[in-house]
Amino acid sequence: MGLFAVIATGVSSMVGASINVVPIMIHRSVPEIGPYVIQAFLFAAIPALLAGLAYAILGSAMPRAGGSYLYASRGLSPYWGFIASFSQWFGLSIVIGVIAYISIPFIRDIANNAGWIELANLLNQSWVRVILGLSLIWGFVYVNIRGVKSYTRWLIPMVVLIFTLGSIVIVSGLFYDSNDFIQALAEKQSLSFSPTNEKDFQWPVFLSAAAVLFSSFIGFDAIAQTGSEAVKASRNIPLAILIAIFGVGLFYVLFTLSVYHIVPWSYVASEAQTQDITAPGLLSLVLPKGVDVLILAGAAIALINDLPAMLLSVSRLMFAWAKDAIFPHAITRVHPTYFSPHIALNTAGAMASIGVLGSHFAGDFFLGIDIMVTSMLVNFLLMCLTVLTLPKVNPTLAQEIAVFKHRGVQRFIGVTGIISISGFLVIHVFKDLNQQDIPWYFHSTYIWLIVMLLGSVLYTVSYLRSRSIRAEDHFKSLPSE
Repeated sequence: MGLFAVIATGVSSMVGASINVVPIMIHRSVPEIGPYVIQAFLFAAIPALLAGLAYAILGSAMPRAGGSYLYASRGLSPYWGFIASFSQWFGLSIVIGVIAYISIPFIRDIANNAGWIELANLLNQSWVRVILGLSLIWGFVYVNIRGVKSYTRWLIPMVVLIFTLGSIVIVSGLFYDSNDFIQALAEKQSLSFSPTNEKDFQWPVFLSAAAVLFSSFIGFDAIAQTGSEAVKASRNIPLAILIAIFGVGLFYVLFTLSVYHIVPWSYVASEAQTQDITAPGLLSLVLPKGVDVLILAGAAIALINDLPAMLLSVSRLMFAWAKDAIFPHAITRVHPTYFSPHIALNTAGAMASIGVLGSHFAGDFFLGIDIMVTSMLVNFLLMCLTVLTLPKVNPTLAQEIAVFKHRGVQRFIGVTGIISISGFLVIHVFKDLNQQDIPWYFHSTYIWLIVMLLGSVLYTVSYLRSRSIRAEDHFKSLPSE
């Protein structure tokens, strides 16, 4: 993969639900956030940037498939490397299913706005939503199995479309405001709405919302998984991470500002409590015919384009585990024609299918997102810690760091990252455990702890079975290409 393909992998994993769903449905997860979504979005970017800088440092020294697992296993400890990446793998696998599941309402909204009412009604059926969600997953498993060329032929044009069509939303904010939306609501749906303009600011609520919105920035981790397939990986991986974070972060802010400039936050909050809504679905009420279909199509493409990049990410994690003898060696097999890790990709597809079914039966996709946020917060915390420990644990690999070489800068990134990400983790867990009147298995923290326990058991069994895992020098070097 060239630099642009590596950047596209990160962008595709970040842009999708992150701007079209999460900043809108945040009002269901954190009902008291009110008009402070943009501020929470910006605040969430701080620990994400610190984690991204940690990834850039580690990625420049260890350009191999496996990303976070490889970094922590070589720079911290093999156990914590596997445990952190195992919970990440589980969280991302479930979220792939969540994204496939919530993509269908976007397609439904396109059909509605195009006047295809019967098709829209069909897409609203739960069994159709499940079948189509599963079809999306396995379709992209096939795209990935066909290799890097097949993957990039799909990914790069879709990224260009995402930004082109998404820019329509940004520009729309210059021409429309909340008065236009309220008027359109009255004309098209015969509804009268009086917006609420103010709401008291509450730090606990604000921080809780920022912890959820943090999930919008975590897709750059997929870039780290391309280490064995990227051209000039030690240079292009850190560069792609920084470009993805800053470029996508700016796009997020402009997009979300435009949405809330047009649609009153109080309307978004009330609708989010009763149904699954999306930014383009709301804007379609006020935008001209044809333009509304374009922005809905852009959102659908952005959401669906999450899938191939995230499938690549979780499959490369399994591939790296198998190379280190933690998972069965069969996972390392590559397709004889396409040279892709087809067994790892099929396993990733099976796990993602569970996410589709879980979203359907749970009735609320935020459970999957919360599991992913917990997993990635722990993962990012360990990446920042690894920046601090790498020179002592593995001085040979520490010498290979090609960006932010000054040790004082590395310490600053590591320490501030640990402090900020730990704060987000505490807030996120506290919010989850204090949810009332739901069964224990709908608490993401308990699910995550069970996954961590399962990962510990798998690691222990593998440790007892394999000499290479018990050998200290095995984790002093990088796996072969």
